[in-house]
Amino acid sequence: MTQVTMSAPLYEDPITGGPTDPTVIWNGCERQMFMFYTQRRPNPHAVGVSWVHGTKIAVASSEDGARWLYRGTLDLDLDAFPGENTFWAPEVVDIDGVYHMFVPMIVGVPTDWHGRSRMLHYTSRDLWRWAFVSEIDLASNRVIDPCVAREPDGTYSMWYKDEDLGGVTCRAVSRDLNEWSVLGQEVFDCHQEGPNVFDLGGRRWMISDYWHGLVVYRQEDVAEEHCGNSAPGSAAGDGSERNAGILGEGNAAEGHGGSALHRWTRCPDILDRSSGRAMDQGFGHHADIWVNPKDGRATIFYFCHPYAHDDGSPRAAGEPADPTAAQLSVVQAAELRVEGDVIVCDRGAVPVIDLG
Repeated sequence: MTQVTMSAPLYEDPITGGPTDPTVIWNGCERQMFMFYTQRRPNPHAVGVSWVHGTKIAVASSEDGARWLYRGTLDLDLDAFPGENTFWAPEVVDIDGVYHMFVPMIVGVPTDWHGRSRMLHYTSRDLWRWAFVSEIDLASNRVIDPCVAREPDGTYSMWYKDEDLGGVTCRAVSRDLNEWSVLGQEVFDCHQEGPNVFDLGGRRWMISDYWHGLVVYRQEDVAEEHCGNSAPGSAAGDGSERNAGILGEGNAAEGHGGSALHRWTRCPDILDRSSGRAMDQGFGHHADIWVNPKDGRATIFYFCHPYAHDDGSPRAAGEPADPTAAQLSVVQAAELRVEGDVIVCDRGAVPVIDLG
């Protein structure tokens, strides 16, 4: 297989038109890329925000990373919660040959934003058949948007949004992915969601969605030995670096290595303005980063609402005018690079990928 270009949009959901919160992973069984995402349901007759609830986790696959095929939705239903439920923004990681999914679930189909969310843990060998493990206790009834990465000492960290605290990024730690100790809020400079933590260019980074593009942080308290391939405001986004208001010391969970809250430095935002690529309009939202083990290139997968114009971009001639148009979403891709001490992303450049 050779290097191929990634089109814009990269992916449109052919069933509902509402793919959001993408996360990508290599499927070793099928020898191709899998994308899991929240399958929103754009609907002009929706009551309140019911169109972003009652969502399933959908799957798309790609043999080359450029052309994606819709494959259906996952069966994650549990006997303890019968009926139609809501699943959002999964995290999927490969740990020693076992796939782990961490996914928020809300009972039923709420019409507002006040539903209780549970963090559920599943495992799989093939990314299709998922066995329920447990509900994770994160000391809150409203936790969503998990991201899991391994620490240098072999323990695991989970970053997530705690809506009970007003929509902030918190962190918990674990030795075995089953029992978790909550450390608390780790980033303080703005409200945000969808944290994604990854290693690139000898550093560890966090990217989060703060609804004005993606905010970027650089971790300051971990040496270069961190770096592997783990597959994440307020502030004006003026490109200057800021301390993110970190509790760098204390608050450690007894018995867990690497359990002090990390220190992060705010870097320039990315995906905060539209590009000239097809349907790449509005702010970039809730992203995942995949670092290619073959060549070390990093691709960011994100979604946007091409007809919502949430960044103030002008409306184009011929755009759909129906009430559902602003709800429609697409998945896009762009390349990330490290330049000096910051992450840069040229959203308008055509990204390429080589799965080898």
